Amino acid sequence: MHTKLRRTLAVGTAAAALLGASGCTDITTEPRSTVTGANIFNDPSSYRAFLAKLYAGLAVTGQQGPAGAGDISGIDEGFSHYVRLLWQMQELPTDEAAIAWGDGTLQQLNTQTWNSSNEFLTAMYYRIFFQVALANEFLRETTDEKLNQRGVSGQLRTEIQQYRAEARYLRALSYWHGIDLFGNIPLVRETDRLGAEPPKQATRAEVFNFLVTELNEIGGQLPAPRQGQYGRADRGAVQMLLAKLYLNAEAYGVGNRYGDVITALQPVLTGYSLDPNFRRMFQADNHTSPELVFVVPQDGINTRTWGGMTFLVNAAIGGNMNPANYGVGGGWWGLRVKPEVVSLFPGGASCTGDVRCSHFFTSGHTVQMNSLTEFSNGIGAPKFQNVTSTGRPGSHRDHPDTDYPMFRLGDAYLMYAEAHLRGGGGTRAQALSYVNALRQRANAQTVTDAQLSLNFIRDERARELLWEGHRRTDLVRFGVFTGGSYVWAWKGSVREGTATQACKNLYPLPASEMVANRNLQPNGGC
Repeated sequence: MHTKLRRTLAVGTAAAALLGASGCTDITTEPRSTVTGANIFNDPSSYRAFLAKLYAGLAVTGQQGPAGAGDISGIDEGFSHYVRLLWQMQELPTDEAAIAWGDGTLQQLNTQTWNSSNEFLTAMYYRIFFQVALANEFLRETTDEKLNQRGVSGQLRTEIQQYRAEARYLRALSYWHGIDLFGNIPLVRETDRLGAEPPKQATRAEVFNFLVTELNEIGGQLPAPRQGQYGRADRGAVQMLLAKLYLNAEAYGVGNRYGDVITALQPVLTGYSLDPNFRRMFQADNHTSPELVFVVPQDGINTRTWGGMTFLVNAAIGGNMNPANYGVGGGWWGLRVKPEVVSLFPGGASCTGDVRCSHFFTSGHTVQMNSLTEFSNGIGAPKFQNVTSTGRPGSHRDHPDTDYPMFRLGDAYLMYAEAHLRGGGGTRAQALSYVNALRQRANAQTVTDAQLSLNFIRDERARELLWEGHRRTDLVRFGVFTGGSYVWAWKGSVREGTATQACKNLYPLPASEMVANRNLQPNGGC
């Protein structure tokens, strides 16, 4: 079983002394340091503190919480949160979610009308490479040569080898987000010279192949599934990321790798179990769930931020909702569900029985979304909540204790079924069994062999994984994120939806980065 990760590790406050990296977005230089590697590593705990900062890059926004001394500049710090940015770029341009706010160019994400100057896609790009820069620096400071110079041996040296594997995993995770969102991006390794010239651009295929090699190398250096500390990467997290890469390989221009999806998923399928309580995975005690493969830990006391789960919980609450029912002091009147996804549930907004629609909130809301900026347009769906599965509120009314479930077993079940249907092997009986296990857990009607199809899987992923940050990638893989074969409210900035350009399958490289790095070429996004 996982042991509970100390929340202070997620914060990475000890690493603040090591890395004073506020505003650092230049991926060609080392993160700025307030102390030198020559003296900071005299303290053996510094290695763990540095690793904590790598994890903290996903969980918080800067060197103090909930705001202050932000990691990147050029955007409000709350909006700069890694998970918040990733979630917005994966959900707002799709059929699953809309946000009512008018901050900056945020509405462009609702409508697929962004351009290369959009500050949110720019911040996501820099978040990715901030993580890469930190991971590279950690790997430079933990080579055998550096450890020999410092006389590091024994148990600490053994632990550092695992830390290095975790750093490589976190770097791979961010690079996956990079190629998924932006396509061709720079590939900067820890062995590359810094500051000599701007990094060269790599193709999606080159980064993909690098990540596959990295993940296959590090898997054996990490604990078996659910045998390490909760909140840290284990072999299950590695295999899940590999499977994600393989599942989307055709979309990345690499070719058919669906057979590898089935193989990669095996340790996940056997190492975790479905949570009998679906709702618990999105509540303040979700750290007790046996289903979660990799999470970004959040804590109302030690990891306060205005992004992450603070955003996902509070932004979905408003109107006639009672904030106390969700463990918070007040709502932010922002997020709602677009009508097309509501219609995928039996009964639509009146859906009953299926646990996966139990969080739908219709009082004072219309199903239709005649206005993007009116919170009452589109039904509410506060899926993430700051109350435990037994009804107790979290430790803080503004900042939830709920962890962000980046990867979970239910997703792996659907990935297996999809890979099988796409010719990746496995058995149809097993695929059907996995799908129906999820539907039985949700109290939804089971499906027959004749009903199991790729279109069904596309819709079932929306029902099972609603608002969990996968939808854009899914729709791109199914070939319907752009174009006119499937439209939804406000796609293309039209209320009824309209076709959009295929170039929107990628976010463009930020205009600021194109100016700063002469080695970059347009990536095909627009």
